[in-house]
Amino acid sequence: MNTSRSKSKLVHETVKGEVYAYYPLGRYIVAAPGICGGRPTFKYTRLEVSVILARLAAGDTVTEVVRDYALSKLTPQAVAEAIRLADRALIQSTQILQTAV
Repeated sequence: MNTSRSKSKLVHETVKGEVYAYYPLGRYIVAAPGICGGRPTFKYTRLEVSVILARLAAGDTVTEVVRDYALSKLTPQAVAEAIRLADRALIQSTQILQTAV
């Protein structure tokens, strides 16, 4: 997923007594240095966006995925944001390729 981390500022929060630093990619999705190698995750979790997108690509429904990750407090809104961000990343990647030719 192509992110615009350079445009986002690193946010610092204290969560359960620990400092949580992340670049917001959306309302529900962040890139947190030191968490999952900085790959996009759902905020306050170690649940990678790519895992959820892979489940959807394999045919699971949003309802099934949200149910299976209920302990992570994954919501349908967060999954919808993941889909929107992935779509935007694909469009941006295509635009970059087209301008490189």
